[in-house]
Amino acid sequence: MHDLSGKSVWITGAGSGIGEAIAKSLAAAGARVALSARREETLQQVASAIASDGGKVEIHPLDISNNDQVADAARNIVNSMGPINVLINCAGINTPKRHWRDLDIADWHRIVAVNLNGVANTVCATLPVMRAQKDGLIINIASWSARHEFALAGPAYIASKRGVVDLSHSINQEEMHNNIRCCCISPGEVATPILNQRPVPLGKDELALLLKPDDLADMVSYVVAAPTRICFNEIVMSPTHNRALLPQP
Repeated sequence: MHDLSGKSVWITGAGSGIGEAIAKSLAAAGARVALSARREETLQQVASAIASDGGKVEIHPLDISNNDQVADAARNIVNSMGPINVLINCAGINTPKRHWRDLDIADWHRIVAVNLNGVANTVCATLPVMRAQKDGLIINIASWSARHEFALAGPAYIASKRGVVDLSHSINQEEMHNNIRCCCISPGEVATPILNQRPVPLGKDELALLLKPDDLADMVSYVVAAPTRICFNEIVMSPTHNRALLPQP
């Protein structure tokens, strides 16, 4: 296991799925973790599990699409944990009615507000801290569908996650002189609660073949522990049994 003692990490979407797995993995490696998501009760459950294992953790519930809430959380985290070394954006949503034939424009705006604007909110709130310390790592969870055709994800989700990829590369272009690195991780299908929003849910046998949240947590832990001279600009990963490569209806 990597030794991440002394690292302060802010994780959004930390109440379940990928964010929860990452939070537990980094805390077990010694990092101080600040957890954010919309639902305080789920954050408290994750925090309690981390604390029971001796981890250093605090929670900051927020709506990531609300810039004022995000800015307040960033200030509170710095006041309580010190400068943020690592920001990890895991928050993401989709909708069952996701294709143009039945997409509600309100759902489009909601998906983009969380998946893309929410990332911009946390980045803008965190970059000044990282610039001041001349060090920082941002990890954004995008999607296989941002890089490869996967119509099942729907146009709003695909567009928002493609925006996350480009946003991530722009950070490296503009902030590398401040020793700030950004890694965009684009996973294929991961067995997380968001799959419950699929128009046709997957069966148990299909879910068993997908990536697991712990697979993403292992990859993130490796990136966080890497020397600062290394920038993992983009990582694309998928299940070996990649349904995105199969013909889609």
